[in-house]
Order: sequence, then structure tokens, then C-alpha cells
Amino acid sequence: MKRNATAVWKGTLKEGNGVLTTDSKVLDNSQYSFKTRFENGIGTNPEELIAAAHSGCFTMQLSAYLTEAGFEIDTLETECAVDFQDKSVVGSHLMVKGKVKDISAEDFQKWVTKAEETCPISRLLDTKITSEATLL
Repeated sequence: MKRNATAVWKGTLKEGNGVLTTDSKVLDNSQYSFKTRFENGIGTNPEELIAAAHSGCFTMQLSAYLTEAGFEIDTLETECAVDFQDKSVVGSHLMVKGKVKDISAEDFQKWVTKAEETCPISRLLDTKITSEATLL
């Protein structure tokens, strides 16, 4: 399986801008620029997209592990903070809140750690990955 996205950029780094489009059209000429990456412009940026991909992938992996272990999931909500410093992604921190029937905090943390280590996006990223878990 292959997934595709296209970036089109026009102009210089600081004054130019670009658009991102995915095959699914979830992103369809979505704007990005120097301002959206380094300031507070309207649009997206690569690090935000990495955070979205990481939180989505991790949450799906955690759901799979919990389901396979026989737990009933009400909700899992994950926020991902990608840390971009000195022209490098230096970390990705996953903060997951879960409402899962009949699971202990210790077991929940065990599955969170396993999902953090094994989801495909975690394995792709060459950076420090951390997580914290909260049962609701």
C-alpha cells in the first residue's frame, strides 16, 4: 500500500507559499508558508502534519492492542506535541486520555508504552518519543 501527497511551492522561502494536496483530498490545496511554520500564519506546516499523523497512528495502534487484550474502549484521545528546534524535529510527545472499561492504570500504561514504541509512525521517526497516559 502506498499513500501520496503533493506539495507545490512558489517563490522564496520567506515570501513564498505553497499548497499541500493528498490523494484522499482531505488536504486539497491546503495552504502552508514560512509564517505558518515559524510564526502564526493561517494554514498548516510539516510539524503539525507529523503531529497529526503520529497521534492518529498511535491511537489506532493503542486501540488495536486494547481490543486484542479484551478491553472495551469508550474513548481514546491523543494530543501530540512535535518539538521543532534548530532545523530538526527533536521530539514527539504523546498525551493520551482514555476511557476504557475495567482496566487498571498500570495496564493502561503498559499498552500505551507498547503502542508508543511500535506504531508505524513512531518507528519512522528518528527522534525521542515520550508519552503520558491518563485514565478517565
